[in-house]
Amino acid sequence: MAETDGACSGTLTEPLTPAANLIVALRGAKSVFVLTGSGISAESGLPTFRGVGGLWRTHRVEELASPEGFASDPVLVWTWYNERKAAHEAAQPNAGHLALAQMEDAFDDFTIATQNVDSLHLRAGSRNVLELHGSLREARCTNCSARRPLDAAGLPCQEIDHSCGGRWRPDIVWFGESLPRDVWQKAQEAAARADVILVVGTSAVVYPAAALATHYNARAFVAEINPQPTPISSRVACTLRGPAAEVLPRIYPSGAVVSE
Repeated sequence: MAETDGACSGTLTEPLTPAANLIVALRGAKSVFVLTGSGISAESGLPTFRGVGGLWRTHRVEELASPEGFASDPVLVWTWYNERKAAHEAAQPNAGHLALAQMEDAFDDFTIATQNVDSLHLRAGSRNVLELHGSLREARCTNCSARRPLDAAGLPCQEIDHSCGGRWRPDIVWFGESLPRDVWQKAQEAAARADVILVVGTSAVVYPAAALATHYNARAFVAEINPQPTPISSRVACTLRGPAAEVLPRIYPSGAVVSE
């Protein structure tokens, strides 16, 4: 059973009651910003990076998700990303993704900035999604501006080399790389103008994305939804302990939040 603390103390024994402060804030909000991390997709069967059984357990991050690792062993990198792509295709949006997609319809200004690359927000029906770390829907060339779509199997390893002399790489922001400038600017602006900020399923330790939760807006009502405490838990107005797929539908059950 999910629990809450901070301004929303209690247990989720009845719909809405433990998240009353958040519900009130949402009802009065004109602009909502949501930052999501791998925790929201864990309920769809996709492992988190830093949780128990996370994807970094068998390889160093430098081997799988860095330009240097790709230059050293592109076949290893693509083998791993092809496995991730297959897992993404098999996964389905969960109740947390669906609740956010439904919530978007209640607000004129609703933005999701996600650190996830699995496209589950889009598949759930969310429209205004900023993919901070890219996606596995495409590959791009390391030498030219060419792109190619990826099917469910990813990229055949024998096709890594591009005719221009470059290599196809996942359209992912790797460690040590900058976030896409236009996407990052839009995320900063959305966070700065928000009346309510929801921080969902993220460890809040990966910067600069984690800064969107608390660094750009001192007036917003910030609520964290996560099974475990994070570095920002003591700095937000409301913390709700539980999986996103359990907590989010209780915040927004069948259109309970209506923007005024």
